[in-house]
Amino acid sequence: MSLDPSTLLIIVVVSALLFDFVNGWNDSANAIATVVSTRTLGPLQAVLMAAVLNFVGALVSTKVAKTIGGDIVNPQIVTGDIVLAAMLAATLWVAFCTILGLPISGSHSLVGGLVGAAVARFGTSCVHMAGIWKVMVGLFLSPVLGFIIGYILLVAVYWIAYKMKPRTVRKTFGVLQVLSSGFMAFTHGMNDAQKVMGVITLALFSAGKIADIIVPVWVMLTCAAVMALGTAAGGWGVIKTLGMKLAHIRPIEGFAAETAGGLVLSLAAHFGVPVSTTHTITGSIMGVGTAFRAKAVKWSLGTKIVYAWVFTLPCTALFAAALTVVFAKLGIVATR
Repeated sequence: MSLDPSTLLIIVVVSALLFDFVNGWNDSANAIATVVSTRTLGPLQAVLMAAVLNFVGALVSTKVAKTIGGDIVNPQIVTGDIVLAAMLAATLWVAFCTILGLPISGSHSLVGGLVGAAVARFGTSCVHMAGIWKVMVGLFLSPVLGFIIGYILLVAVYWIAYKMKPRTVRKTFGVLQVLSSGFMAFTHGMNDAQKVMGVITLALFSAGKIADIIVPVWVMLTCAAVMALGTAAGGWGVIKTLGMKLAHIRPIEGFAAETAGGLVLSLAAHFGVPVSTTHTITGSIMGVGTAFRAKAVKWSLGTKIVYAWVFTLPCTALFAAALTVVFAKLGIVATR
């Protein structure tokens, strides 16, 4: 028994949009955690700003979407049930970690799910290793670059603000932090919403609805809107972890962390590399915290976050593989 591709396509698109919402829910902390913790903006103001700029950023480029849609697994053989298994595995993992208050990588979750589901059905030959290495290098370098740039930027900012009055520093960097938080939200949309666009485009291609891996306009608009709604929901546990527990943050440190994170995400989006915004901003916050005072960083909490990152790829891959096997036994198998 097999499902008609058009029927399964609807289910796949809905599951992908659900992941988009959950990802925005978890990643709302990436842009606004520090600006909320420093009380530069109120929670509602910060969330609304992030939602709007996430939407705008998602419409700027589709390079990351094309990488996810065509460079991870072979789009010529992938079917809708493979995409569905990957999306369900990624969505449940991200939702679980968000409830626990752990900042997690939607990129890791999605890539792990796609690879696990595809390998369970077709074996390793369907995986594009060049694309996997591209993703892995980006995922590894993004927190490292965030840490380094955040550290250097804060040292430079400290030097500039050294002779300013404390009140002037708070006022000046309070304004600048709003701008840096908006920049981070914008670049988050440029990167994270693109991943779901790529998955839906892959599903449309596998169902024969489009002739090439080119993101349709309606997919861009829908993914941007759903991620904005997820951001508006606000993952408050994750916001508290990043903005209040991980390191000592004031407006001047928040400005440095968000600017560093935004710069790394802009670079990644330019080259079409899907990186983790969560990894990036966490690395930036830890770099800024270290520049302020190494003891200001809660390294034990950072270790727990790293453990969550380490387990993400294997957990989502195994879960997606198991779902693929279950779908096959239940007859939920798409034909091309």
